Amino acid sequence: MSINSITESESLYNNLEEMSVRQLLEGIHEEDCKVLPAVQKAIPQIEQLVSKVVDRVKKGGRLFYIGAGTSGRLGILDASEIPPTYGVGYNLVIGLIAGGDQAIRKAVESAEDNRELGWQELQAFNISEHDTVVGIAASGRTPYVIGAVAKARENGILTACITNNPGSELAANVDIPIEVVVGPEFVSGSTRMKSGTAQKLVLNMITTTLMIKLDRVKGNRMVNMQLTNQKLVERGTRMIMEELGFDEEKARRLLLLHGSVQKVLEANKAD
Repeated sequence: MSINSITESESLYNNLEEMSVRQLLEGIHEEDCKVLPAVQKAIPQIEQLVSKVVDRVKKGGRLFYIGAGTSGRLGILDASEIPPTYGVGYNLVIGLIAGGDQAIRKAVESAEDNRELGWQELQAFNISEHDTVVGIAASGRTPYVIGAVAKARENGILTACITNNPGSELAANVDIPIEVVVGPEFVSGSTRMKSGTAQKLVLNMITTTLMIKLDRVKGNRMVNMQLTNQKLVERGTRMIMEELGFDEEKARRLLLLHGSVQKVLEANKAD
């Protein structure tokens, strides 16, 4: 097997159906323990990407994730959680998946074989050289993703990838390849497992660091979160109480009046 086929290589375990539940769980966990060291090795490349994205977003750029299957769903998950968590618009971090929104819940496997489709979908967003495109593919050989990043790069757009194979075609077609090599999956070829976990960790690192550098966090708190449920209202109220020393009634009233912890802090500072 070639060096760039690690995600398709045989599991280190065999006869899984004969294992007890405890043996299966311990085996899965043993493999999961290999993810964190693999992510750590990729931090220099992640740093390079995030540093560039911060500068580009400050100039009006956007961050696009594009993937198929599990990789596409993880990109959409990360993108969809940024607005409510950090109070930014839904057009700042955008996730695209082969097969469209229906593929989020139900697999549209053949869609990933279309090399032109990804770039067409990016163009629908009037993508420009201020934006960044990150292709996500465990194998590093998904045509939908490769075609999108290759065309983006041709058009002067910053590109990166998150993949779990070394030396892939995807990595060769981007400016910043992030290769998180976690080894064979517990179930051979099931990249929704370790590979997916590694991708999620990297995505968390990218957007969390981006939001902190865009001043969407104060201290260690999500002061720009949207007040979409009672739990978040209560959390915001506590933040204001702790930060400004107000009682609960006043903190809650101001939070609901201004709409975010950050706006309350700004208003109080102005006073």
